[in-house]
Amino acid sequence: MAKAAKKTTKKGIKKGAKYECSVCGVSVTVDEVCGCMDVCDLVCCDKQMKPKKK
Repeated sequence: MAKAAKKTTKKGIKKGAKYECSVCGVSVTVDEVCGCMDVCDLVCCDKQMKPKKK
């Protein structure tokens, strides 16, 4: 049996992280980290979403 691949993320995207659109203000919370790509782009209003400030 092969060991399960360990999910790693780049740029600190973690479960529970919050991101906000700088154009319309919509915000999202990361429920599950996919681990399928080097970097996941969260895009809204044709712009990359930025980490929400506390």
